[in-house]
Amino acid sequence: MMSQIPPEFIVKIDYDTCRRCRRCVMNCSFGCMQFKDRVVPDHKKCVACHRCVTFCPESAISITKNELTYKDSANWLPETRQNILKQAETGGILLTGMGNPRPYQILWDHMLIDACQVTNPSIDPLREPMELRTFLGRKPNRLEFNMDENDEIELSTELQPQVKLDVPIVFAAMSYGAISLNAHRALAMAAKNSGTLMNTGEGGIHKDLDPYVDNIVVQVASGRFGVTSEYLNNSAMVEIKIGQGAKPGIGGHLPGEKVGNEISKTRMIPIGTDALSPAPHHDIYSIEDLSQLIYAIKEATDYTKPVSVKISAVHNVAAIASGIVRAGADAVTIDGFRGGTGAAPMVIRDNVGIPIELALAAVDQRLRDEGIRSNASILCAGSIRNSGDVAKAIALGADAVVIGTAALVAMGCRVCQKCYTGNCAWGIATQKPELVRRLDPQVSAQRLSNLLTAWGHELQEILGSLGVNSIESLRGSRERLRGIDLDEQTLKLLGIKPAGIGQ
Repeated sequence: MMSQIPPEFIVKIDYDTCRRCRRCVMNCSFGCMQFKDRVVPDHKKCVACHRCVTFCPESAISITKNELTYKDSANWLPETRQNILKQAETGGILLTGMGNPRPYQILWDHMLIDACQVTNPSIDPLREPMELRTFLGRKPNRLEFNMDENDEIELSTELQPQVKLDVPIVFAAMSYGAISLNAHRALAMAAKNSGTLMNTGEGGIHKDLDPYVDNIVVQVASGRFGVTSEYLNNSAMVEIKIGQGAKPGIGGHLPGEKVGNEISKTRMIPIGTDALSPAPHHDIYSIEDLSQLIYAIKEATDYTKPVSVKISAVHNVAAIASGIVRAGADAVTIDGFRGGTGAAPMVIRDNVGIPIELALAAVDQRLRDEGIRSNASILCAGSIRNSGDVAKAIALGADAVVIGTAALVAMGCRVCQKCYTGNCAWGIATQKPELVRRLDPQVSAQRLSNLLTAWGHELQEILGSLGVNSIESLRGSRERLRGIDLDEQTLKLLGIKPAGIGQ
């Protein structure tokens, strides 16, 4: 069958400038660039990863979207017709990577942060201390103290295990297999350098990450790949993954061609076999079942590690989170429908789930109404793009945020959405040795640390403008937010006032 699918992108080469060095041919991992008597692009293979554009010494390459492919139609968009052609030729589910690209309303962009002026003056973050440190874990409702035999005051309240974050930003769960070992190394090194956490995802932990275990969250997902008592104890925190924002109710699949010797050892599966994670945990069909797993993990770690539960943002997320906290979880991670992924059915990624902003506000309010908000920390995930999003998430009720796509972009990702192919030209979402070595863990770790440093400084500026000197003073303070161009129902769900309304 001859393919009728037109190219999505057009590669243009300025042959007068091109020096025929073939660097673009060597860098293209999708086979788009070929050299005959000169460089000749195969437009149909271009995914706009921009590797060739970045490394062309003469800047002779440009990539443009193929705008003349289809006749205009407001209903039958080019992407819609392209997808129909693909399925007509393959009969398969359309796979994709990264997050939801559809132009749904981004609620972060319709929230504004209030500021202080005279009565409650602002604070200069360059001259006054600004505390970004926060702690994840169950907090007591009150502290009790006793006098010891030397008349010294001592704390009598038994504190649950806590994890300290120097900045309220955590690196998201991305498994070894979905991303390369070099990417995992970079995330772990950056987490240690910045005093925060990285999450292994559901693929176990490679032995090379042992020096960083105090800054690592290990994940227990439905497939239980790589999960051992040693794995649970070599961590700062344990996360039970129930759902994921990019694909609520869907399991995971790491193709067998990605399962080489090292991944085989880490995941404890045979080389070359598909790693399939079922949609549900087959030992969890109720909150009581979940509670059993939470306390089994606490027993296995001698009650020294906080246990978190990750869920996707769905319509009844507040009730689910309440049950999770009552089941004994020390933290809840909520992942919104714009969250990224290495591979997901496009129809699920683009149509299932709800915005993280609404889910976060609903969960925080539900836990407050039930008087159990201090029983667990809340982590917010699902396309946190900048420090403004971080501040707004914390004001809506999060203790910290989780970043995945932003971290990958900092390492070089161009969001071409082809992670599932394993051909990542930047050495991130691939297991091919010749591609993996393109990513320098040291350089990438520095880039990630720089990102967190920059966002940290911006958060301090925001806190100063609000007249507060600690990030915890902002947590759940929705009075500091105002909505703009949001309908009454959305404002009510978010628990914020419209712009222009005072106290």
